[in-house]
Amino acid sequence: MKKHTPNSKRHVRGLNVVALGGGTGLSTLLRGLKEYVTRRRDGPANHERPVSDLTAIVTVTDDGGSSGRLRRENRILPPGDIRNCMVALSTDEALLGRLFQYRFHAGRGLIGHNFGNLFLAALTHVTGDFAEAVRVSSKVLAIRGRIFPSTVSNVSLVATMEGGGKVHGETRITASRKPIKKLTLLPHTVRPLPKALEAIQQADLILLGPGSLYTSILPNLLIPEIANAITKSKAPRVYIANLMTQPGETSGYALADHLRAIQRHTPHRVIDWVVANRQPVSPEVARRYRTQGAEPVKIDIPELQKLGYRVVLDNLLEEHGVIRHNPNRLARLLLEEFLSRPRHSRH
Repeated sequence: MKKHTPNSKRHVRGLNVVALGGGTGLSTLLRGLKEYVTRRRDGPANHERPVSDLTAIVTVTDDGGSSGRLRRENRILPPGDIRNCMVALSTDEALLGRLFQYRFHAGRGLIGHNFGNLFLAALTHVTGDFAEAVRVSSKVLAIRGRIFPSTVSNVSLVATMEGGGKVHGETRITASRKPIKKLTLLPHTVRPLPKALEAIQQADLILLGPGSLYTSILPNLLIPEIANAITKSKAPRVYIANLMTQPGETSGYALADHLRAIQRHTPHRVIDWVVANRQPVSPEVARRYRTQGAEPVKIDIPELQKLGYRVVLDNLLEEHGVIRHNPNRLARLLLEEFLSRPRHSRH
């Protein structure tokens, strides 16, 4: 275990970063990392902008809200998580980002939909390809990085619960209060997007999380080719710990329990390092979250070390009514710790 000590004088060369996940956690991570991405047309980056390529690989199992409606009615992949990532990486979050996040509050058939979701749905029908629609939409937003769905297959989640019984669909799994024993994809054979695999193979740093363990992190790892590509990578493979447990998914989980769940669902090791927050949650906010069934994730360092993980701790908490990772502090920590030190390589 180590505590992070910033070193602003250290030079960090431009490298390739791949982040896998979904939901709010991945968007927060990308929002911090994009500030360090080299814009090729601007010429060489200085040491404050060391990332030459940033790729987000996003889970596509969402079946609720606007995304779920579009998925059912238009036979497209759920666009919501990808839309959030595009906005997070946008160079003009203030205007175009707000437009893509705009939610209609009136209109038969429109109410509840996001403009960005509708834009992606329309482009999917125009181009005939969801991945191409994501690429074109990313150009509209002038994003700093690349975004790929982990698969273009129409895939859903199935959870086998402790004590028996199965729950189908991400929304129902999240709403269930029973402990999850095993997660699988339906259909069982899912092909990954080739460009997502290529990005992992070329990565100098692979990031998993933060995000919902069973509905954001594991769905990508349940695609065998993606898990295998991460296993074979020589890059540092880093799990970014959640700040709070999630009711219905990880109630009562310490950090080592999150890692054990990942180990159970992947045939080979996909994580070397764990980055976790050491900053206490304020008592008032902790009480409010406790009423919703969420607690700060316990960082059980001895158990993590027994499992063979190396741990980096830092003050990563941001409280503004809700608890989030501080995107800028998290990004700087990751780049200083893992892109500037070749000895972090496993080989």
